[in-house]
Amino acid sequence: MTLGSPVDPAERFAQLRAAITRACRDAKRDPREITLVAVSKTFGADAITPIIAAGQRAFGENRVQEARAKWPPLLAQYPGLELHLVGPLQSNKAREAVALFDAIHSVDRPSLCEALAKEIARQKRTPLLFVEVNTGAEPQKAGVLPHEADAFLAACRERYGLTISGLMCLPPVNEAPGPHFALTAQIAKRNGLKLLSMGMSADFAAAIQLGATHLRIGTAIFGERTKGTT
Repeated sequence: MTLGSPVDPAERFAQLRAAITRACRDAKRDPREITLVAVSKTFGADAITPIIAAGQRAFGENRVQEARAKWPPLLAQYPGLELHLVGPLQSNKAREAVALFDAIHSVDRPSLCEALAKEIARQKRTPLLFVEVNTGAEPQKAGVLPHEADAFLAACRERYGLTISGLMCLPPVNEAPGPHFALTAQIAKRNGLKLLSMGMSADFAAAIQLGATHLRIGTAIFGERTKGTT
């Protein structure tokens, strides 16, 4: 689905919210089931505050270091915001991640499970945890392979004592996203997981059709990122 590109970020945001509502109607779903995570990586407070003023409450960042640098003042100024880590997490950053984020979408390996379990117990904070599934088995991407997901989820619960709330996937850019969303939903269903973090600016309507509960959308809200940023 292609959205227009108004210059004003608040107008882009309003257009996106309307498109999500239409996609929910088409899928016969309640828009209140969908959490929009506004992915603000590489954007500063001057870009973020108009979106907060427009009513957005959940924001996503890819890197712990960037989030730590820019979000504490915003969180102090605007109580009630949620901060989601949607990028990969190094085990040695687990302490900072548990302290700062309300949700972590990239649980994907035993060493990280161990580090998160330790910090959750120590800090008495319980962020929502999503296991990332590498549905395309892409070697350059993080994530648990689909055929290993059931065993990994069991280990998260039984070996590490983690409460996993859902799954996250990032389909290959050169493939139709629908089959990857459907596979992620199947794995979640058979493991009793209710949350599905899937769908971005270009494919959120398909994700909604296939059960997404969390959309990770950046470009359709904030515009194109500066060339060379990640």
